Amino acid sequence: MKSAWGALVLAAGKGTRMKSSTAKVLQPILQEPMVFYPLKALSECGPIPIGVVVGYGKEGVCAYLKDKWPQVTTMEQRLQRGTGDAVKISSSFWQDFDNLLILPGDVPLITADTIKRLMDLHLERRSSLTFISFSASNPAGYGRVIRSDGKIRIVEERDASTEELSVREVNSGIYAFSTFALIRYIDELSCENSQGEYYLTDLIEIFQQKNLKVDVVLVNDEDEFLGVNDPLQLAKATALLKNSLVRRHMEEGVKCADPESTWIGPQVTFEGEAFLAPYVQIYGNTSIGERSSIGSFSILRDCKLENDVCIHPHVIIENSIIKGNAIVGPFAYLRDETELGQNSFAGKFVEIKKSKVGSGSKVPHLSYIGDATIGEGTNIGAGTITCNYDGKRKHPTKIGNRCFVGSDTMLVAPVELEDDVTTGAGSVITENVPSGALALARARQRNILGWKKNKEDIKDKNDGGRSE
Repeated sequence: MKSAWGALVLAAGKGTRMKSSTAKVLQPILQEPMVFYPLKALSECGPIPIGVVVGYGKEGVCAYLKDKWPQVTTMEQRLQRGTGDAVKISSSFWQDFDNLLILPGDVPLITADTIKRLMDLHLERRSSLTFISFSASNPAGYGRVIRSDGKIRIVEERDASTEELSVREVNSGIYAFSTFALIRYIDELSCENSQGEYYLTDLIEIFQQKNLKVDVVLVNDEDEFLGVNDPLQLAKATALLKNSLVRRHMEEGVKCADPESTWIGPQVTFEGEAFLAPYVQIYGNTSIGERSSIGSFSILRDCKLENDVCIHPHVIIENSIIKGNAIVGPFAYLRDETELGQNSFAGKFVEIKKSKVGSGSKVPHLSYIGDATIGEGTNIGAGTITCNYDGKRKHPTKIGNRCFVGSDTMLVAPVELEDDVTTGAGSVITENVPSGALALARARQRNILGWKKNKEDIKDKNDGGRSE
């Protein structure tokens, strides 16, 4: 049974003007590759099979798609011979659909609502081809939409006359095709143009010559169709998208002290009201619980904050979970599947890596906790380190409930402190400590009397008793 719709994203181009060895569609916008955005918009239009045409930098593009979009089908365009060629070489993917959406991979501001509008009008008018156009304030770089004698055609900028270059209605590069018509006539494309490429836009004229219905959807918001071809356009697209996302979250109740300095990625969600101080950055698959607050210059990636969490300034949290009423920072770094329990505290100049800190436990300052499990109600003294790496492998440390770890304790993993253990300050713990015990592991203090005077006598003797 045929699917009503399929979608094809054209992502084979090098993007020469980007001046980068990285494929253009992998250039980051709010820490997501550019191609993420059209794929996300398509995914919000329903269960539509999606194909991506790759070319330059295919290894990197395919690796990203396999990791983040495993449901997507990829096809390679070995030679960059234009959009028409890209669609033709991918016919084995789309020929069994009734209709095909085609999007460029460099339109990060496109929305699902606009794509749905295109799909609805295409079906409603029973068109063989429907495409989106818009009026550009600066049409440079775009194909011009030329309307004359009741017909429509698109002229690429390099092939346009002076009169045609003055037209401001331009092609967005977003199409809906009837695949019955597409597969029948795509072989009629030629490469007789200044670029020597097969232009998909030439099908507009071919279809009309065959008396097939072609429609245009003219959309007012030109920003939505901003193509990204160089670093300046990349920065512009990033700013537009960033402002749109911040505004949307503020409309839903998030409080931003300084929206201009606040950065929020496209996958970030807020469970309710939250407070963001100036210069906060939140990226990746991150969720922020109700009434949580995030201090200035903090950066969060791929993490979950539950309700009433307080993040002080200058904190970095990556791929971690912070449970309700926990406090972090300032100047803390939590990473690699760390979990802070309810009412816990990770304070000043603390790094916690791949560890679980139990409810009500505290790591107040100047400590490194790695590959560790800490129970409930435990206090970790200043300067404590879990020595988890032996030069070849990482080893775990386990600290029980209600422990008191003295300042400057070195816990040489693998090691376990059972419940209610106390360690003396400055101890190097290399063996397991049973419940309720005090562990001391340091040299006995020696006070050498007269040390200062003896040193001075030795110096005078060596100087021959001379004085300056």
